[in-house]
Amino acid sequence: MVLSVNTNVGAMVALQNLNKSNKMLEKTQLAITTGLRVNGPKDDASTFAIAQNMRGDIAGMSAVKTALANGEAVVNVAIEAGLSIADLLTEMKAKVVQANQAGLDSASRTALHNDFDALREQIATIAATAEFNGTNLIDISAADTNVLSTVDGSTIAVSAQKLDTTSLGIQSADLTSSLGASTALTAIETAIRSVSDKLAALGSVGKRIEIQAEFTAKLQDILKAGVGNLVDADLAEESAKLQALQIKQQLGVQSLSIANSGPQAILSLFG
Repeated sequence: MVLSVNTNVGAMVALQNLNKSNKMLEKTQLAITTGLRVNGPKDDASTFAIAQNMRGDIAGMSAVKTALANGEAVVNVAIEAGLSIADLLTEMKAKVVQANQAGLDSASRTALHNDFDALREQIATIAATAEFNGTNLIDISAADTNVLSTVDGSTIAVSAQKLDTTSLGIQSADLTSSLGASTALTAIETAIRSVSDKLAALGSVGKRIEIQAEFTAKLQDILKAGVGNLVDADLAEESAKLQALQIKQQLGVQSLSIANSGPQAILSLFG
């Protein structure tokens, strides 16, 4: 072996190994800090690309979940309002039945009509205010709407179910006369059946939205788990690797120190 102060092969080899240990140590420390085995395309290009695509799908599903939650809330508000209207119609029928009694005096009819009219106004108020985020499914001006259900743009159609007094055909019912009370009874019975049918339609589409929301949430969780399996670091393994690399680093420093002291031996040749 040639002794030279210009070229220290042992030091170069020791430095190369130390640099390698330092690089591996940095990578392990990054994995421990971020919790990720793949932090960028340089770590694993194909895995990073797959994970990024899946992250895009997850973000899209978050938007779908938001849309479904909004749609579900719109339908739920309509259902609750419809149930209140159904209860009011039941009370109104009781007033109409009372007004259909033979020989009922004028004052009693007027009192029953006033109660009936107050209940009718309450129905109008409920129908007009049953709104969520600007969407009302039961008012006289209600329109059909669509709820985003998938990332690819598919939607769930939600039909308006108008439950205002005009749509129910009770806007002009009058109990102040025997004929009016008889006509009102037919109108109220028809309205009660209509509300029941429309509530059933709202319940059906509401259930469909709920099921789709649950499925979307489960699918999103599966994708998140898939991304984790691809890029998450095994922290137990990384911890063990960290300790081994720290020891290698220390040994590398010592090896470099020994190699650097080698040329000092040349001085003894000239002593």
